[in-house]
Parts: sequence; structure tokens; C-alpha cells
Amino acid sequence: MPAVRHASFAPHIAPDTRLLILGSLPGVRSLAQQQYYAHPTNQFWRLLGEVIDQPLADLPYGDRLVALREAKVGLWDVIRSAERHMSSDSQIREAEAHDLAALIAELPDLCMIAFNGGKAAAIGRKQLPPLEGTAIVDLPSSSAAHTIGFAAKRDRWLALRGAL
Repeated sequence: MPAVRHASFAPHIAPDTRLLILGSLPGVRSLAQQQYYAHPTNQFWRLLGEVIDQPLADLPYGDRLVALREAKVGLWDVIRSAERHMSSDSQIREAEAHDLAALIAELPDLCMIAFNGGKAAAIGRKQLPPLEGTAIVDLPSSSAAHTIGFAAKRDRWLALRGAL
């Protein structure tokens, strides 16, 4: 099956966003459902729920987004569009990056940027402007394909509390 060009979603941010979490590009399930981290084996909502002390994984999608906004957490992807067969980040080709500098300029309260996984960090760090007073964190991927285990991921993700 040939690679298909996929495009990411609009950012989920508010002017008072303090923590911006950046993934690479939505997977097949997320694109089909038009929801960030829609695949049931992806641990994103469980991990972020631990960070903000809310059972995000148990909430309907719209309520998850409301909870993030209330916690001053924003979501986006570093890739605007790319070719990819299936959902694996290792299969991303011909990536066109988002203008992260323009987005960050709209977030005066931003104090932390976190990359969800190695591909997001590799592409996203190249797009960042010089930042003063904003922490940058590389997280282990929330994907179940990244097999270090939930507890080990959670320990690293809890560092995000420093932005809240």
C-alpha cells in the first residue's frame, strides 16, 4: 500500500496556555475520528490525566479538551503534513513542519514546551525560536509502540507539573 499524505489538526490552545504539548502527526485512528490521540492503546490521556490530576481517559473527548484548557495545557503537532503509510512515526516522509515560532508568539504565558516522542522532538526543536524562560522537555512517546512501560513514562511526564 502506498504512503498517503496526511495533515494535522488545528492547535488546541488558549491565550493563557502555560504548557504546550507537541506530537508529531495524528495517526490513522486519530485522523478518522478527528481527535487527538484517539487510538485506545495510546497512553496520552492517561499520562496527561496523571499530570493534571483528572481522569482524562474516562471523559468524553470534548470534556477532555475543556479540562486541558482549564489546566492551561495546549496541544498541537510539529508536522503540518507528511506522507505516511499507517501510523508509525518511523514511516513519516516528506514532512512539512508547522510554524511553531508564530504559535509561540501568541502565547505570552507559555513556560514549558513538551515533545511527545523522539520524532516530535527531532522536528520540533528545529522549528523553535530562541526562547528565554521557557523550559523544553522531551518526553517518552505515549504510543504503546514505545514499550518502556506506563510507570516509567508517567515518572517522566510528571515533570510537566512544573508548568502548571
